[in-house]
Amino acid sequence: MKKILAIVFAAVLAVSAFALTACGGNKGNDTPAGSGSAPAPAKTIKIGIPNDPTNEARALALLQVQGLITLKDTGDVEATVMDIVDNPYGIEFSEIEAAQLPNVLQDLDYAVINSNYAIDAGLTPFVTEGTDVSYPNIIAVKEGNENSDKIKALIAAVNSQAVADYINSEYKGAIVCDLTAPTPDGLDASVDYDALNGTKITVAASPTPHADILAIAKDILAAKGITLDIQEYNDYVVPNNVVESGEVDSNYFQHVPYLDDFNKENGTHIVSVLEVHHEPMGVYSSKYDSFDAIK
Repeated sequence: MKKILAIVFAAVLAVSAFALTACGGNKGNDTPAGSGSAPAPAKTIKIGIPNDPTNEARALALLQVQGLITLKDTGDVEATVMDIVDNPYGIEFSEIEAAQLPNVLQDLDYAVINSNYAIDAGLTPFVTEGTDVSYPNIIAVKEGNENSDKIKALIAAVNSQAVADYINSEYKGAIVCDLTAPTPDGLDASVDYDALNGTKITVAASPTPHADILAIAKDILAAKGITLDIQEYNDYVVPNNVVESGEVDSNYFQHVPYLDDFNKENGTHIVSVLEVHHEPMGVYSSKYDSFDAIK
């Protein structure tokens, strides 16, 4: 009888050991059972990028330079997330209106943001475009108005040494001056300033840094009795629409690739008359100060 009980007890122990192994083994050990078990998947990294064509392409090119993605050669076509051919880190991209990226940064791991919006939000990048990348922001007007005295006076006032000095001293490289031959006094000898005395020039601009830069030109024009009316906008569509309609004389917020795309898509007739500055695009995060979280 004792021999039978011993056999039964041994069988129970064997079944219990098998069940413990099948259920994952030792609960005090965090290592998954079985040498072939895979580790838990890493956290998905979310990166916000501008949703307008030219700035989305710039953002993706910046991330490609950093070795995070590979884009296919799109030729003359601006790259989008659909042109990513290799995404080794499984990054999730959110295409967001450029002006809104600083507002949603806390909901993302990283965001690629235009400098004007980042500066306005008090953000500092940890990576920026190289010095070989330049998209000058321009003064733009309705085609046919380029040679009017009002526009020539505006161009001269912006293309002044006072404006160049302001950009260089105020932004210290975060905004880069593209005025190649600024005039000492900001005046155009071919303009009849006496005839313009008492007139108003309107310009649609982004608040930072465009409106701030225009404030310097405003003082130059005011000395000639000309009022520079700076109208601030926080989007990339209305400033072109009001110039096309004739409501506003000019605008200052965009670069040429964006303007070219806008004209093509909307049938507008707006042209560049002066390259003023460019804004290196940067990568920002409220959680990290490098790409280590990805790599």
